[in-house]
Amino acid sequence: MFMRLIELLLAVLVGSLLVRLVGLHTQASVVGPVAGVVLWVIWDGVRAARVARWLQSRRYNNPPKLLGVWGDFIERSRKSFKRLQRKTQDSQRRLDEFLSAIQASPNGVVLLDDLGRIEWANQSASDHLGIDSQRDVRQYIRNLVRNPSFANYLQQRQFDKSVLIPGLVVNGDTMAEISIRFFPYGRDRLLMLTNDVTALKRAESMRRDFVANVSHEIRTPLTVIRGFVETLQSLNLTPSEQHHYLGLMAHQASRMDTLVADLLTLSRLEGSPVPSWHEWCDGDKLLENALIDAQALSTVMGKQNQTVQSLGTAGVSLTGNVSELTSALSNLLSNAVRYTPNGGVISAGWEVSMDALKFVVRDTGPGISPEHLTRLTERFYRVDRSRSRETGGTGLGLAIVKHVAQRHGGELLVDSLVGQGSTFTISLPIKRCRLTEPRTNSTANALVDVNNL
Repeated sequence: MFMRLIELLLAVLVGSLLVRLVGLHTQASVVGPVAGVVLWVIWDGVRAARVARWLQSRRYNNPPKLLGVWGDFIERSRKSFKRLQRKTQDSQRRLDEFLSAIQASPNGVVLLDDLGRIEWANQSASDHLGIDSQRDVRQYIRNLVRNPSFANYLQQRQFDKSVLIPGLVVNGDTMAEISIRFFPYGRDRLLMLTNDVTALKRAESMRRDFVANVSHEIRTPLTVIRGFVETLQSLNLTPSEQHHYLGLMAHQASRMDTLVADLLTLSRLEGSPVPSWHEWCDGDKLLENALIDAQALSTVMGKQNQTVQSLGTAGVSLTGNVSELTSALSNLLSNAVRYTPNGGVISAGWEVSMDALKFVVRDTGPGISPEHLTRLTERFYRVDRSRSRETGGTGLGLAIVKHVAQRHGGELLVDSLVGQGSTFTISLPIKRCRLTEPRTNSTANALVDVNNL
């Protein structure tokens, strides 16, 4: 303020001098100060206009060069704008990071304004609801999600619970289920969260089926055993009749024992550490033992005309859990024996490629329809329940094989055609095997190259 007063006094002095120079000596005492004030106002207005243009241009890093009060004002403003710009950039960075985190979330997030129009949506919400997060901005959500349950939920505005609506088709034949819930915030705005609960619902269904199946599988032999015990207790039976009933009881007890053993095996597989890389076993020996067990099972089941044969030895060793691998190979072969009719052919062996070691079991059984293939490894899942009962399996074999394969870094593959048989393959990573004897074929040479890496 002091500087502006000095500027005004100097302007008055200059105005008085100019009046004297033009010869108005008699009026210098009045006109001079007025002329100085006018000059100072014009000059100050020009500087103010320059400052105003600078503020409007938003080029805060290129301020006009002025002295005095206006220069001090410009410098203070520039520093304030710079601090505000840093804060804005920091806020924008935080907002971008926050939006990136929400964008990466598997849960869908949609922001709605007070009229129910989309302000922002992440990609998960777009996938769940079939909307476009860019194109559908400012569109009413009720016009995009056409579902009666959703419309009723939105209209009633009782958001203490979620609502389920069908989503997009998953895996070609399974309809997704999307859970939606609203959370009010701000002034009548809504945060909309979506979640794909298809897998959760399926897992819950599988859990219920598992409990029901275990109960049924155990109840059936228990009922048989209890009935025979009551018969033995209440009737006077001949020794041959007693022997017959005791044999049936022993068979049912063995069935329950097998079921419990398989359940314990699954439990152990799910809770134990990943198999070691330091324990090695002979792949051909595993194959030989599995074929012997399969041939014995075929004989016990009265399938004398059934052929169980080897596809040939591979000359490889495997690293992993020997008991788990033995169980997986035996389960695949026993399944093939049980479901391949008398007179059929079952072939099993190792196949080696550049990237995988495969244990393959082929049979000439009835084959499996495509709709059953994706569910074969579910516990107790049966393609034909009545026929499965006759084979004597527990319904857990393929679940065990799948777990063993995954624990060893591999996978279980199934290929089947109705009326033409099935092929089950345990595919393991090539780094889990090594050559144990010289081979001359190209596959073995490829394996040698991999082992030398």
